[in-house]
Amino acid sequence: MDRTETICAVSTAKGGAIGIVRVSGSSSIEICDKVFRPQKGMKHLYDYPDRRAIYGMVVSPEDDDELIDEVIIIWYRGPHSYTGEDSVEIMCHGSSYILEKVTSVLISFGSRLARPGEYTQRAFLNGKMDLSQAEAVADLISSSTAATHRLALSQMRGGFSRELRILRDKLLHLTSLMELELDFSEEDLEFADRKELKQLSSEIESTISHLVDSFKVGNALKNGVPVAIIGETNVGKSTLLNQLLHEDRAIVSDIHGTTRDTIEDTINIEGTLFRFIDTAGIRETTDTIEGMGIDRTFQKIDDSQIVLWVTDATDMQSTFEGTSKQLMPHLGDKTLIVVVNKCDLIDDTDLYSVFSDLYEHTGINPDETVLVSAKNGTNISALESKLLDYTNLVSSSEGDVIVTNLRHVEALKSALVSLRAARSTMESGYSTDLVAEDLRMCLNALGEIIGEVTTDEVLGNIFKHFCVGK
Repeated sequence: MDRTETICAVSTAKGGAIGIVRVSGSSSIEICDKVFRPQKGMKHLYDYPDRRAIYGMVVSPEDDDELIDEVIIIWYRGPHSYTGEDSVEIMCHGSSYILEKVTSVLISFGSRLARPGEYTQRAFLNGKMDLSQAEAVADLISSSTAATHRLALSQMRGGFSRELRILRDKLLHLTSLMELELDFSEEDLEFADRKELKQLSSEIESTISHLVDSFKVGNALKNGVPVAIIGETNVGKSTLLNQLLHEDRAIVSDIHGTTRDTIEDTINIEGTLFRFIDTAGIRETTDTIEGMGIDRTFQKIDDSQIVLWVTDATDMQSTFEGTSKQLMPHLGDKTLIVVVNKCDLIDDTDLYSVFSDLYEHTGINPDETVLVSAKNGTNISALESKLLDYTNLVSSSEGDVIVTNLRHVEALKSALVSLRAARSTMESGYSTDLVAEDLRMCLNALGEIIGEVTTDEVLGNIFKHFCVGK
């Protein structure tokens, strides 16, 4: 990437009343001055103070100063700009023709069209943000829920970066002591207390492990918390899915085995994205296709974080006898919510019997259940509240750093492997240089996340997914 070039691009979506063209680079002010005519006052753009709105006109000098549009223009002197370079923002009317014409005239005077993500890439290269913060910009733009917005904003403001820099500082302390010993290896001196080193490395390992584990939550909040809807045939799983999605997404029928494959869809519930998965009903079958669907049901249970076990209020004993033995081995540490459906078909006096059957066959507390009528939409809001309780629990602390990026978690795993190797080498009494090398590899892995260790290939792969103008 040639950072000496001046770039320009439309940075707003099509169809709005106002459109913004961004220009960045060493010649940005000079180029814009050639096409901008202030309405009054001083003649040149650079005569005005930076970071102040200036009213005037953008013209086409090649066409005898033909008027393109009346605009508001703001220029920024680097490094006090988004990219860290001299930059200009031209705010004009949102017409596609006007925006293209403004961009065209800027290009004719020496600018070039920016590539996807090039503004943010220049911001990273100019030290305005680290690589993890730059990636958070893309996440912030694409955020579709309050949860993903909060996570992206926290990362963009440096929450994750600060955690990594604290880790790297501790590791650098360890590494420097080890390498100091190497410099005096002939004197057989130890500058680092081995007990202190083991304790510090254990603390760092615990922190990195916590960050790796947080990816499960972060990825779920970013892509939708996976919720498997399971149960026997004809207990109302598809009807429940349709109620949760507020549309007829799944076919509903009294015929057993109607759902033979998984059906997935997402919905935003009060700022959190959930990915609901309707599965084939669990039962004994000789139908090969239905059997494959049931196998996929158990696969989806393994992949989910929440399991909605839909039961039939009118036949609880049969439901538990049919599915509990098959279901329980797959639950592990997943959140289980028992949805007792068809509650409109039983009297209040029968509820005691329902919960007695529930506890007798599964040991599940009635507090972990929701009585609903999927057909009538009764108590669906209570079920949604239980789902939100789970997500609020796992992401309740705004101070906690939650990893949402696959590249980051892979680098953290590499750092963890190197750190554990260093601890093992240290405890086995091997030479200091082997320990120091493992610690350096751990440092490099953490450095890859924030961009202190990177390659052009990695940068290109990251920023090519950005939109043009950002």
